[in-house]
Amino acid sequence: MAVFERTTKKVILRIDEFFDNIELGVLVFREGIKSYIHKDYEAYERHLHKVESLEGNADKLQRIIENDMITHSILPQHRAEVAMLIDKIDEIIDTIKKSMNEIITEMPVIPSELDKDFITLAESSANAAEELVPAARAYFKAPYTVREKLLKVYYFESETDKLSIRIKKRVFRELKDIDLAQKSHLRYIVHHIENISDLAQKAADLLSVMAIKIVM
Repeated sequence: MAVFERTTKKVILRIDEFFDNIELGVLVFREGIKSYIHKDYEAYERHLHKVESLEGNADKLQRIIENDMITHSILPQHRAEVAMLIDKIDEIIDTIKKSMNEIITEMPVIPSELDKDFITLAESSANAAEELVPAARAYFKAPYTVREKLLKVYYFESETDKLSIRIKKRVFRELKDIDLAQKSHLRYIVHHIENISDLAQKAADLLSVMAIKIVM
């Protein structure tokens, strides 16, 4: 049974549209990191502009959804949690925008031997956020399926942690030709990339508890 069966179709569509913007933002982030690694900075700038547009759309939709929920008394017993969930998911695309802006501003020099590692890290971190979206959609339509869908979020978040540690070990133990300042900069960029999966995990933790409550 859908949680929002008594609400207006407009609200349901707006929630889906919000998730669409998050999902696209994660996809663009993944492609943007690839473009940067391949030194295609024009493509990276295009991806950044797209993320900025999607982030702006998501923020507007978040405000509209929260206002509609209050105005039309939608899910009064779950409203605070739903608003918190949307805010945590919105934080993902906010962070993507911020991280992509910092990368193009600081222009970190990534050694070619780390190209594949950074792309793999971005893929894994993006996958964690990407898998969060169908689980969040399910909360409003089939909440009993949420916990199963969240397994992939936790898997990719764990894999991202492992990849992050591996890259940092390579940077500080194996790369002898770069100075400490560059090594520290690379660690900083790794943190920005892996942070997307950490945010996905935090949202997944909240969503898991919400799903248990809604099906009880």
